[in-house]
Amino acid sequence: MHLKPLADELADIRAEIARLKRREAELRAAYLTQPELPRAGRRHRVELVTQRMRIFDPRLLPAELRSDPAFQRDKITRVLRTVAIGQGEAGIPEPHQFDFARPRGLFRFAAMH
Repeated sequence: MHLKPLADELADIRAEIARLKRREAELRAAYLTQPELPRAGRRHRVELVTQRMRIFDPRLLPAELRSDPAFQRDKITRVLRTVAIGQGEAGIPEPHQFDFARPRGLFRFAAMH
């Protein structure tokens, strides 16, 4: 039975991803600054590859083009944020506070994929 509210699970997953990204950055910095580190593990090896690519840099355009509305557009995005519930705010009760005699509709949207 899945008793963790989906919002809490999403927040936990995002926290774990952030932790993993920090660790990746630490390891990357170590390999880039300490060339003597061993590059081979049991199942993987680290390779440092230099690549060159041509990119478009709009900062190099004249200011009058960068600020011309004819070359601008609006971009609309939808952001799903997780916000910690503060004291006094209503959230889903802890699992030990559930009234299991009620219908099981609390997580009905979780099964819809």
